[in-house]
Amino acid sequence: MSPILVRPVREQLEHDRVIRLLQAKYKRKFETAINPGHEQNAPVGGPPPWFPDLVLQSSEKSRRLMGVVEVETTESINHLEAMSQWAAFSRLRVPFHLYVPAGSVDSARRLANDQQISIAELWSFNAFGDQIRFTLVQRANHQPEPRAAARPAKTAAPRPAPRARAASPASARTARRPAAAASGRRKPAVAVKAKAKAASPRRGAAKVPAKSASRSTKTQKRR
Repeated sequence: MSPILVRPVREQLEHDRVIRLLQAKYKRKFETAINPGHEQNAPVGGPPPWFPDLVLQSSEKSRRLMGVVEVETTESINHLEAMSQWAAFSRLRVPFHLYVPAGSVDSARRLANDQQISIAELWSFNAFGDQIRFTLVQRANHQPEPRAAARPAKTAAPRPAPRARAASPASARTARRPAAAASGRRKPAVAVKAKAKAASPRRGAAKVPAKSASRSTKTQKRR
């Protein structure tokens, strides 16, 4: 219970009932401790310490603080409550969840905006006979993260410089071709053929001695 507020008995009973229902809800993920009524079982922050309605802790041995939950009734939604408790819970650097009656959502929003109080989740609850229904009204985009050990920043390893590619044998041969062509060029095919014709004997000249020899033999036979 807030030290600056005395609730009516009926509201206090409803307040403590909501706390126990939320304990069963958050118990699935966290180790949950409650401070109903005038009890002071689980302190947070300080000095002096505060006693929110629900304290959410990790299931590890360290019992690290993971969040706090505060349940308000119609009488406890005012400027003094927002300045004293809501502001203190929002400075704990853990998610702060606020539960208010369904008819007091606008008042809670206005108080949080006026005091610049960061609320991770704003819930409304409404009683239907023996049952109480919870509705998520607002969720902050950037929720404060729990404290954790700082990890060293990862530095990207420098990339190796690209190696120069060695010249392949094919490229070396292509580089030598212009030099070879400049030193000795091939002669034209027409000139080669002309020299070959000049070197070979003519067909007519080779046949003349054969004819003359045959004629001489014929003349001798006639004689």
